[in-house]
Amino acid sequence: MSASPKPREEGERVTQSYLDLRQKTRERDRSLRDKVMSLEEAAKLVPDGASVALGGCTASRTPMAMLWALIRARKTGLTVSRSIMSTEGDLLYASGLSRHIITSWFSQGIVWGVSKVMRAYTESHRATFEEWSHMAMGLRYRAGAMGVPFMPMRSMMGSGVVDRAPGARTMECPFTGETLLLVPALNPDVALIHVQRCDAYGNAQLDGLSFMDIDIAMAANRVILTTERIVSNDQIRRHPDQTKIGFFTVDAVVEVPFGSAPHECYGLYEPFYSHMDLYAQMTAKDPDKGAAEYLERFHYEPKDWADYLSRIGMAELLDAQRRGSGIYDD
Repeated sequence: MSASPKPREEGERVTQSYLDLRQKTRERDRSLRDKVMSLEEAAKLVPDGASVALGGCTASRTPMAMLWALIRARKTGLTVSRSIMSTEGDLLYASGLSRHIITSWFSQGIVWGVSKVMRAYTESHRATFEEWSHMAMGLRYRAGAMGVPFMPMRSMMGSGVVDRAPGARTMECPFTGETLLLVPALNPDVALIHVQRCDAYGNAQLDGLSFMDIDIAMAANRVILTTERIVSNDQIRRHPDQTKIGFFTVDAVVEVPFGSAPHECYGLYEPFYSHMDLYAQMTAKDPDKGAAEYLERFHYEPKDWADYLSRIGMAELLDAQRRGSGIYDD
């Protein structure tokens, strides 16, 4: 009834033991304190070579401002995981921020089709796209949040995905005798999560779908929150049911209006479709050249985040805000 042996594959991370995770938790400063800082200061909390989890999903609540800051800081060697990866994955590859992405789906989006940048990097073996099922990604983060080394599941068995998933094991269930697939826990060094609002301590409230963010925050050793706005602790306490991420998991809070642009933030703004069309056009014929030109224009040249937004354009911001805020209209 033991798990079937399988040699460790290249890129497979060592699953951490409960005692190691507990020791890391004890070493953290989990006090109720002001954690507000700038994007540049928060970027210093992410070392080269770290494993980093991204909150949100596809083009929803992507921590784009924090990734923008990491790209500008010239970070390298990150192993990045997310439930579903979109255009931010292209920028991770093209900037050199990451050469190893773990996710269940990686493309520009339904509107634009398969990412040409992702294909260019993976097909030339310049980068790795480590694929798991969506269920597996969720259960890996859940295991990490629970402090257990793995989670059993039935998804992926019988598919080609399981053969390419490093660390996956099968076992005979001790209760039913059925074969189950075991997926290893994901305990990122750092989690980057964008939220609608939080207080200075890191008590974060999420509107709409929370995706895998709650488990990611509990699984990670360090959490950096970017937020559309910082509100008072009194306001947070007035609606405690909306607080999904507690201050004790959070290490940094950065207030960044339009922090997911050009992606969406539910209830505030929808995707910046014209800008995403522009990116698709720039990378259509020559993905390497197009991605490099996009990074130079929108990441390296702007003097700050406000300048980045100005390059996207006020008309785009107002249109995305109008469409996004309409969700609350009667």
